[in-house]
Amino acid sequence: QVFSSVTATLDVSLFQDQLVLEDLVEEMKKQSPALSFGALQPNGEVAVQGSFPAIKGLRDFLLLKGKSLAEKDKRKGSKSHQKPRRRLQEDGSTTETGNSGCDGEKQVVVLDTDTYLYMRQLYPWIFPANGNVVVSGVTDGDVTTVFVENAGRAEAAQVLSVKNRIEGRSLKLHHTLRRERVPFKGHSREEKQRYKQVCESLKPLYPHVLVIPYDTHVDFIGFPSEVFEFSKKVMR
Repeated sequence: QVFSSVTATLDVSLFQDQLVLEDLVEEMKKQSPALSFGALQPNGEVAVQGSFPAIKGLRDFLLLKGKSLAEKDKRKGSKSHQKPRRRLQEDGSTTETGNSGCDGEKQVVVLDTDTYLYMRQLYPWIFPANGNVVVSGVTDGDVTTVFVENAGRAEAAQVLSVKNRIEGRSLKLHHTLRRERVPFKGHSREEKQRYKQVCESLKPLYPHVLVIPYDTHVDFIGFPSEVFEFSKKVMR
């Protein structure tokens, strides 16, 4: 909010064993059209200029992509000691230029856990329920790895379509959702129960706010204005 424009130098050489760097830069340009990109240097560095929130969004995108590639390599590591080279498609997915293995059978998306939980509850239509494609998630703290798999009757294009739908919606939500947390430290069991009862009574008034109660706290996830109003009323 203070600086109208900032410049950052990204080192994307970490991806060079997995992706074609020129294609990765093109994907970043599509992901962040508000940013200006310099030429890709031989050492894998590229200058980026634009607003700080836009650069932060690009950083989050690269972190998610890195985690997704790491998870994919981990699953394939037991099949081959040779690291395959991948080339990005226009849709942002990755394909093998060597042995394809089961790429058409299984796709992986790495999501922020809050975003995943919100999508599961508020956007259930994104996750298929026809039995042709199975979607499962493994949560590890703030990161959830989503597996999109062929249940035996789907074509590879269907699996990829579901993966792209989940990934596209998650990227939009990741930059807009907000989480508020009310800790229960120092509260009695009766007070904790009272918090949960208040949350339940307010939920019909805020259908787009996801309430997740835990033993130590309660989280509210949603769009900023609604989450702010919801948490304010709960605290009141």
